[in-house]
Amino acid sequence: MLRPSRTRELLIALFLLGALLFAPPLLIIFNTATRILGIPALYFYLFVVWAALIALVALAVERRHADDDDDAVPDLPGREPGQVTGEPNDA
Repeated sequence: MLRPSRTRELLIALFLLGALLFAPPLLIIFNTATRILGIPALYFYLFVVWAALIALVALAVERRHADDDDDAVPDLPGREPGQVTGEPNDA
């Protein structure tokens, strides 16, 4: 499970990465007449970086929520995983 402070640090790091990737010196490198899959290189770069940052943020946030959901109901002896009530299984 990621600690809340660790998730916060990860999101801050992703923000800084995004700021670096969208900085003008790096954008100038891709501002050429080259086309990638028929799309100008700059537009292709912007779209790929934007999509990657969104995916990384979603992964970081969903990973935290998935870990929180797993910890909500601990597995106890005699209880099926995910069983909320204290009644034993009839099977």
